[in-house]
Amino acid sequence: MQEISIGNKKVGPADSVFVIAEIGINHNGSLDAAKQLIEGAALAGCDAVKFQKRTPDLCVPESQRDIERDTPWGRMSYIDYRYRVEFGMKEYQEIDRYCRQQGILWFASCWDEEAVDFMEEFEPPCYKAASAALTDLPLLRKTHQTGRPLIVSTGMSTMEEIEGTVEELGCENLLIAHTNSTYPCPVEELNLNMIPALQAKYPSVPVGYSGHETGLPTTWAAVALGARFIERHVTLDRASWGSDQAASVEMPGLARLVSNIRDIEKALGDGVKRVYEGELAARKKLRRT
Repeated sequence: MQEISIGNKKVGPADSVFVIAEIGINHNGSLDAAKQLIEGAALAGCDAVKFQKRTPDLCVPESQRDIERDTPWGRMSYIDYRYRVEFGMKEYQEIDRYCRQQGILWFASCWDEEAVDFMEEFEPPCYKAASAALTDLPLLRKTHQTGRPLIVSTGMSTMEEIEGTVEELGCENLLIAHTNSTYPCPVEELNLNMIPALQAKYPSVPVGYSGHETGLPTTWAAVALGARFIERHVTLDRASWGSDQAASVEMPGLARLVSNIRDIEKALGDGVKRVYEGELAARKKLRRT
């Protein structure tokens, strides 16, 4: 497995699990909420936070633009809603400054080519391609051609689609995230054994897990199965308005998630059998021969 540098961190077979707190659009267009989530992720010990960047005019299909929906800001068209929650240059400049202050990496998943050009202004340590973009080869090629590591999510995808994308991009500077795109995802559909399966198929590529389930134990199980990076959506309040909030982790749970991931890493060890110092007294006392 290749070791990939993401900022000042490394993702590889001998490195600590890289933990990403996905803020996404759970900030609901509030810079203050975004900064609270950044601070909470840093305090919890996460390695990075992730946002989503869209150019609504390019991402929202014509057929959906004028569909009206109820929002916390009143009833508005879908295109107006997308602009309402989208951060621009001013907000991301402050996010960049604040993440540096908090000592945490940040990057984004870009949903269109123009968004990649926008994010390049900040020289992010890596990019993420959402599951919805797995077959958007022009977008993936543009993102990968920046030379920055690219994490591709595999939700709502067939194995043939994953194979086609990896064949197109190549394995260098690539990371693969197993995921299910149901929000929240039932535990019986998580299929965590895809983590070792993908690792066996692509031994040079770090494989991780992007979880959309409720609760934490299944994410810990993903680490035990070999996930080299973990991503979970985060929120200030799971009851907040927004499609991703219910599948997100609140700040106290995030701190517990990271702390227990670090314990699991220590507990897994290296697979080499040895007699530990703490066992010597029992060995001397209990062994007959």
